[in-house]
Amino acid sequence: MDFSFTEEQTLLRNSVQKLIQSSYDFETRRKVAKSEAGWRKEIWQQIANDGLIGAAIPEDFGGLGGGAVETMIVMEEFGRGLVIEPYLQNAVIAAGFLKAGGSTKQKEELLPAIAGGESTYAFAYAEPQGRYNLADLTTKATKSGNGYTLNGYKAVVLGAPWADKLIVTARTGGDQRDAKGVSVFIVDKNAKGVTTRDYPTVDGLRASEVTLENVAVGADALIGGEGEGLPLIERVSDEAIAALSAEAIGAMKVLNDTTVEYCKTRKQFGTPIGKFQVLQHRMVDMFMNYEQSVSITYMVTLKLEEEEAERKKAASAAKVQIGKAGRFIGQQSVQLHGGMGMTDELNVGHYFKRLTMIDTQFGNVDHHLKRYASLS
Repeated sequence: MDFSFTEEQTLLRNSVQKLIQSSYDFETRRKVAKSEAGWRKEIWQQIANDGLIGAAIPEDFGGLGGGAVETMIVMEEFGRGLVIEPYLQNAVIAAGFLKAGGSTKQKEELLPAIAGGESTYAFAYAEPQGRYNLADLTTKATKSGNGYTLNGYKAVVLGAPWADKLIVTARTGGDQRDAKGVSVFIVDKNAKGVTTRDYPTVDGLRASEVTLENVAVGADALIGGEGEGLPLIERVSDEAIAALSAEAIGAMKVLNDTTVEYCKTRKQFGTPIGKFQVLQHRMVDMFMNYEQSVSITYMVTLKLEEEEAERKKAASAAKVQIGKAGRFIGQQSVQLHGGMGMTDELNVGHYFKRLTMIDTQFGNVDHHLKRYASLS
């Protein structure tokens, strides 16, 4: 199979690399993560102006007309730069919901604003009791006139402090864990009845706890069919897993390169520690884990358009490999750097934290091992 990138895709990668090199050195990233805002709106607008948010959005709706491979390229480079801005929540998740389930009117009105960076979204799906089960919902949407009334609670809504709209999963029918009866809604974050508690996450991002109390939305807020939202949610979640896998291999690459360079210069007993055979073996194992992760990221990216069972298996396989490799590479990198690896001033710990958080998003290793087994 040919894994060569086209000329346009190579130019896209070069564009992202230029942005990271000019605007995302590690010290700047640290300061931004600790600032009150937690992100830079001017960088978000630059990402939009460069066409990156719309890389996988159809040209008819303000995008570049690319697909999953273009998303993979952007996310990999963002992983190398530890980019904070909510690219996944908007370019992958929000745009994914609208592309796959949105009406023509929703696409025409909402996708151009996403591509242009004018409107930002956050995906409010996780609930404390859910444990990665996308159908386990206590948040309810009941019919009210021509629209719906939403009541419920969502936990760890990444990017919500910066969002003006939320994509909310809610139950419109069935029991708490039924596959049927799940619906997806677009909710204005400043709507009456929406309250948030914002906080920083361990990897330098921002999230919110979101409470919905008698929040009224119109019928046009519904994405897809009423009660038929679970297949759409699973599809977009698998697309997000592929994008997160790409981000992870970008972070792994930096950790590997940084560790090898450090072992070439750090001396013990007058000899660079990189010459010690046992440490060479560790670095080879890190490299092998990285290469396996790259391969499986390519695989899941190319299988996103396959039939449902094949797509799900690919996403779960990727999540397992990425989770295991991220932990191994992060741990070895920290250890080979010695005490320095534990400090906030060195980038190694920050990449490890991000890889750890990626492991928990949309299901950890154990969850996806079970999911893969159930599909086999």
